[in-house]
Amino acid sequence: MLTEGQKTQFDDIFESLGDSLDISQTQFEAAVRSYRAVGDWLSKPESSLAPYKPEIRPQGSFMLGTMIKPINEKDDIDIDLVCELAGKNPNWTQFDLKQKVGARIRDNETYREMLQKEGRRCWTLRYSDTANYHMDILPSLVCHGYGAVLEQAFSASSSGTSNYEQLAIRITDNLEPKYKIERNPDLWMKSNPFGYAQWFLLRASLGTARQLVMLSESVKPVPAYQKEKSPLQRVVQILKRHRDIMFNGNCDKPISIIITTLAAQAYQGETSVTETLQTVIAHMKDHIKDEYDPKSGRMVKVIANPVNPEENFADKWVEHPQRQTNFFRWLDAVRNDTYQIIQQRGLHVIAQAMKKPFGEHTVKDAFSSLADVSRTARESGALKMAAGTGILGSTGAIAAKTHNFHGKESE
Repeated sequence: MLTEGQKTQFDDIFESLGDSLDISQTQFEAAVRSYRAVGDWLSKPESSLAPYKPEIRPQGSFMLGTMIKPINEKDDIDIDLVCELAGKNPNWTQFDLKQKVGARIRDNETYREMLQKEGRRCWTLRYSDTANYHMDILPSLVCHGYGAVLEQAFSASSSGTSNYEQLAIRITDNLEPKYKIERNPDLWMKSNPFGYAQWFLLRASLGTARQLVMLSESVKPVPAYQKEKSPLQRVVQILKRHRDIMFNGNCDKPISIIITTLAAQAYQGETSVTETLQTVIAHMKDHIKDEYDPKSGRMVKVIANPVNPEENFADKWVEHPQRQTNFFRWLDAVRNDTYQIIQQRGLHVIAQAMKKPFGEHTVKDAFSSLADVSRTARESGALKMAAGTGILGSTGAIAAKTHNFHGKESE
């Protein structure tokens, strides 16, 4: 059991770790400018898509505030986007709509060079090596006035009400049997990235209305950069980095949507990052169900999409059993690593314990940032050491001496 002082210290450490995993405000704003430019191109008056008012909006971790840098900072950041069209030509099939979006992107000489091979559901634009990001653009159909529907939905969320179904969209998927012939969008594949976002943000905001107002900013076409994160957002970032370090690019690693969903379900409204991390890793498995699957004729693991219970995020575990094995192996590892870390005392010892599970470079950045904050507090006289505990904080009986973080006092 941690004392309050120890918990505060670990909160600072894990908060700094999460902060070091964030993309920078410069990277964030560059990505927003890039996708807004794509949206402007799609909606120009001469575009065949212009009558349907194209809108580009972020989805996934970029929207949820749980995006993390890649382990190798030269690798691409993956930014997931939705291209919303408020209607279509009645004769367009899924294939036609997707090709219209792709053709309009190709009409731009710059984007033509960046456009990758067509994906199952998305078009991908790969930006330059200096930008270090690529964008997956999902063509979709939404109702007229969808932006207002979103705004109203998140406004209603602040009072605790929600209607996820109204936020569902129709998407293109080239593996659908009627991909090239079905013209009725009501029969196209349904997806609900914004309903999921509403659900996640409600979970992240348990007991904190101010957080909900801040988090709802993320569904806007041009969201503000979020420097501050809720404890749940920070924990999802930390869990994803542990996963990335442990599996080092293995395609059978636990997928982010499963980690994010189970973490949000296990969250119980803690305001401490440390307590949130402990609670989440202890209870994630409680939200994995065993159900009979008539297709395989056996019991399977089910992690239901909270805004579409018919969708099982773990459905690939049947076809790829190694993914199920790896998930539970990872959950055991992150639980054990977290336990070992919070048993340590002294910043240097804690930092050493964190390097293997979270990456030496990331941990070094996190503790350097923490040291800078502590140094500033010392120099202002705000940092105190509680008598008899050795725990640094803003209150205490003894003024702390200035040091250089490596253990040597300033002379």
